[in-house]
Amino acid sequence: MKSILVVDDSNTIRTLIKSVIEDIGSVDIFEASSGFEALKILPQHAFDLVVTDINMPDINGFELINFIKNHDRYKRIPVVFVSTERKDEDIKKGMSLGACAYLTKPFKADELVDTVRKALNI
Repeated sequence: MKSILVVDDSNTIRTLIKSVIEDIGSVDIFEASSGFEALKILPQHAFDLVVTDINMPDINGFELINFIKNHDRYKRIPVVFVSTERKDEDIKKGMSLGACAYLTKPFKADELVDTVRKALNI
């Protein structure tokens, strides 16, 4: 069973991402409505993947991945960005901070599934 943390301040987007990822099967999905909430949830489970938005009201996705990739306990967790930010500079920044993938909203369900499968090696 793989554990995935979905971080987005939009309940609708979290629900959509969760429903798409659940189709993969054998996954436990946890949700955080902000980067700050994600930081509180991270120590509670051994996550295999984090799927996060960039634009959030407290700790944004760039700050979240920076924390994850610079912490010995979490740095091996793959991070996928799903964001409305489409500028090349944002995509490059996300990838340079250690993201394994960057999808833009609106995303295609099959694209998200393929990305998650690849990130989880399934």
